[in-house]
Amino acid sequence: MRHALGCFLLIFAFALVASAQTIVLPAAPGGAREAVTVVSAGARAPAGAAGDQDFRKIINSAKAKVFPAVVFIRCAQQNFERGEQSTDQVAGSGVIISESGEVLTNWHVVDKAVEVRCLLFDGGAYEASVIGSDKDVDLALLKLGKPLGETATGGGAAKTTFPFATLGDSDKIEEGDFVMAMGAPWGLSRSVSLGIISCTRRYLPTSSQYSTWLQTDASISPGNSGGPLVNTDGEVVGINTRGVTAGGDIGFSVPASMIVPVIAQLRKEGKVNWSWSGVQLQPLKDFTRNIYFEGTQGVIVADTDPDSPVRLAGLQARDRIMKINGTAVAAVTDEDLPGLRRMLGLLPRTAPATLEIVRGTTPMTITFTPREKGQVEGVSVALARWDCSVSSINQFDNPDLYFQKKEGVFIFGIKYPGNAQNSGLQKQDILLKVNGKTVNTLDEVKAAHAETVKSAGDIPQVMLTVLRNGLMRQVVLDISRDYGKQ
Repeated sequence: MRHALGCFLLIFAFALVASAQTIVLPAAPGGAREAVTVVSAGARAPAGAAGDQDFRKIINSAKAKVFPAVVFIRCAQQNFERGEQSTDQVAGSGVIISESGEVLTNWHVVDKAVEVRCLLFDGGAYEASVIGSDKDVDLALLKLGKPLGETATGGGAAKTTFPFATLGDSDKIEEGDFVMAMGAPWGLSRSVSLGIISCTRRYLPTSSQYSTWLQTDASISPGNSGGPLVNTDGEVVGINTRGVTAGGDIGFSVPASMIVPVIAQLRKEGKVNWSWSGVQLQPLKDFTRNIYFEGTQGVIVADTDPDSPVRLAGLQARDRIMKINGTAVAAVTDEDLPGLRRMLGLLPRTAPATLEIVRGTTPMTITFTPREKGQVEGVSVALARWDCSVSSINQFDNPDLYFQKKEGVFIFGIKYPGNAQNSGLQKQDILLKVNGKTVNTLDEVKAAHAETVKSAGDIPQVMLTVLRNGLMRQVVLDISRDYGKQ
């Protein structure tokens, strides 16, 4: 199984997809455990033996409310990154959130899944289908379906109702509150770890589009992705998503305040219908860039995307947005930006929206119409005889390529060994022409590939025109050798 790795803030962090390999970790050195005093629902537990007993009761009571709803997930995912279509076995976690068997997990756990299986707390195994998912907030909603194993063959009755957990209010969480991370770390089902909330509004520059994160020191390892973060009242206050592999226990969870509105759209639409305006925002006190603006009201326009609704409407860099559709806004620090992006993302599509701004010292009103954001990643296919995979250019997933060509297809993966490797093709090359014929879409590239395979016996060389780092190149692809038959 794959380990998906992400990097942010110069810290390597798992996108928490577990390996099938079982890893036995060494036991921690022995030592006396300190007595712990815990605060629950505003009351401080007494110190001493009675305090220890109260602590155990609180944790066990909270665990008992959620643990039976924790799900171990295994998926078969399509993968084109190695230049061919392959299937990877990945694992993650989830939590049942309704009596009918709805399971909440991460988008990256079930992305491109062709098969999803779930193992329940009582040992029952079930197939599951993906109701909906959203990459931007890394959430997915599944539905338990056909039972597997003994239940499926008549060894037991199939369930019609399931134990489920309740979503809590993450806005009430404070730093220092005790929480539990539940799931299947390293593919080991039914695991729970204990820690505290380290930060309630953690901003990660590359991973905080619409929401900040709950940061915890409860152990979150590869495989915990999609599992619940639980408070001492036995409520799910977050979904575990990211973890750091070095430098201590640091994990990040999607807060319940972000989950609740997303679930409603996933149930109804199978996706979140984000609006896109094309405005890049900057806080008033930008400590990272050492830039500071006067006042505490509004948010600064850092830039606008080319051909975006707000640029066409006349919004400019350095404008200060004071109100969005009449609602006053403020982004003093980075942590305030995701909420404003979410506000813009939830604007009604195709309906005019207004921005009250200040340009210099002049108040102005900008009217624009957001458009549907649509897909945030391209579609990939494998070209077997060329020994590479290609993907469609997407403005959100491949902004650098989109800047060079608004519509097109690029080399996504290269098979080793293979014809594409031998020719010198590289990942991120944008395909412009095949044997002199212009190609702009996946269908056109697939048709060109089929033609070259058909004539490979007589004309094994294929002339490709590609765009690499802004420069046009001619590449001769020799497909006389069929690596797929060797």
